[in-house]
Amino acid sequence: MNLKIQAQDLPLTDALRQHLAARLAHALNHGRDVFTRIVVRLSEVDGPRGGKDRCCGIEVRLKGAPALIVEDIQSDLYLAIDRASARIGRALDRHLARRRDFPMISATRQQPLTEETPCSALPTDR
Repeated sequence: MNLKIQAQDLPLTDALRQHLAARLAHALNHGRDVFTRIVVRLSEVDGPRGGKDRCCGIEVRLKGAPALIVEDIQSDLYLAIDRASARIGRALDRHLARRRDFPMISATRQQPLTEETPCSALPTDR
């Protein structure tokens, strides 16, 4: 798993790094061949009542599809990581289900045109 962790205004301890890696490994285990990179952004934000909240943003870059992005804000950073990793796991599940239900028809499946192909066999816009 290609994991990049960015911490802004927060100390990135080994315990926090291990917790994050374990949660992501559990949430994204079934789709390992689908994503190329995971970027996690941890930061402090000002809460609505003046308190310090912690933000965990997770971005999963997928092969041949737009990235999946989730963000969670909590007063406890570990809780924000838990919730964001669970949400990214569910988002990946939905993405994989859509891919399974509606597979793309690739150009390699279609029969190539030959000189013997009659014009009536070609698709029209009508």
